Amino acid sequence: MSYEKVNQAKKTIIGTKQTVKAIHGGHVIEILVARDAEDRITQTAINAAKEKGVKINFVESKIELGKACGLQVSAAVVAISV
Repeated sequence: MSYEKVNQAKKTIIGTKQTVKAIHGGHVIEILVARDAEDRITQTAINAAKEKGVKINFVESKIELGKACGLQVSAAVVAISV
């Protein structure tokens, strides 16, 4: 399950803007995108990942993705960094 990947990752980057910056910086190996997040929020990260050849995984819930990151709030996009 993708939520477990977040728990096991040594370094994660949370949020669309930070994820896009990290993708362009070459620091990301995979991103997780919540299916229930709005496209206008997630699309820039998805496009950047496709452009740079970064693996994209989709998860069902932004609330669960946030919890997997140890947050009290939801997360639409999370990057797993090297």
